[in-house]
Amino acid sequence: MNPMPNESGLRRFEKLFNNTETGIFVVLLIMCILLTIVSPNFADPYNLGIIMRQFSFVALIALGQTLVLISGGIDLSVGAIAGFSGITTAIMMVNFGINPYVSIVLGLLIGATCGTLNGLFITRLKLNPFIVTLATGEILVGLILVFTKGWPIQGIPQSVLFFGQGFIGPIPLPAVIMILVTIILMYVLKKTPFGRHVYAIGGNEAAARLVGINVNKAKIGVYALSGVFASLAGILMLLRLGAGQPEIGQGWLMPSITAAIIGGTSLMGGQGKAIGTVIGAALMGVLANAIVLLSVSAYWEKVIIGAVVLLAIILDQLRARWKRV
Repeated sequence: MNPMPNESGLRRFEKLFNNTETGIFVVLLIMCILLTIVSPNFADPYNLGIIMRQFSFVALIALGQTLVLISGGIDLSVGAIAGFSGITTAIMMVNFGINPYVSIVLGLLIGATCGTLNGLFITRLKLNPFIVTLATGEILVGLILVFTKGWPIQGIPQSVLFFGQGFIGPIPLPAVIMILVTIILMYVLKKTPFGRHVYAIGGNEAAARLVGINVNKAKIGVYALSGVFASLAGILMLLRLGAGQPEIGQGWLMPSITAAIIGGTSLMGGQGKAIGTVIGAALMGVLANAIVLLSVSAYWEKVIIGAVVLLAIILDQLRARWKRV
């Protein structure tokens, strides 16, 4: 028997291109090595802790976005849900004197309710996800301003600040929570009927209906989970800051989509992995940290992030075309 010929360079490149998680992890590793050489402060444990804490919030909200994108939808309200859940949790703790742990649970339920309403509008009224989530996001941002008048809510109980400010060993607790959520979501997507249904709906919704999948129920579940993940990120940020800042969640929408796309989630639906999203969020966190360490003007940050978003979308389209060839 003749030995099988070695794979061509083109074939190896194709495999790497299709395995987005591996490719983006290699890019992340190269960035970290280069930054360590250029700026030794990058590898300082304190700085690494800052990076992990910062990108864990984006990763959490991006995990919910990933679920929605896999199902073929999009959620433009994630940042607003995060902020609204954080503010309402702070109000319950401070203004109404509700037990802080009960307030956190109620805050998560508020996020789930907001997501469920998005899902109901989309499935029952057959409305466009882009328009629905854009509108609900604006409503929630307005309610935040109505409730706070633009002022922060002070006096968060010390007993729960550990969840946003504490460490387990050298790892910030928000990062630990993010890792646990990622592991759970990986299991759900790979091992449960719900996860398989989400991929099937995103791949071909009509075919999913034909084989008996309750598409509406699955979509409502997806948006509800997106709301839960967004509220978890918002509440952790509340506990990190120690105050209910009206700005919580602002600026998280684009990073949530970008992290998912960079990590291999397709805007066309039916494709994506939780671990890829986390790696994408980590890459964006390292990039933001590099801007600071290299003394790049903060005015350029949005330009750079916008360029990364555009590049991620282009790569998503190239991956889709590559697989059709």
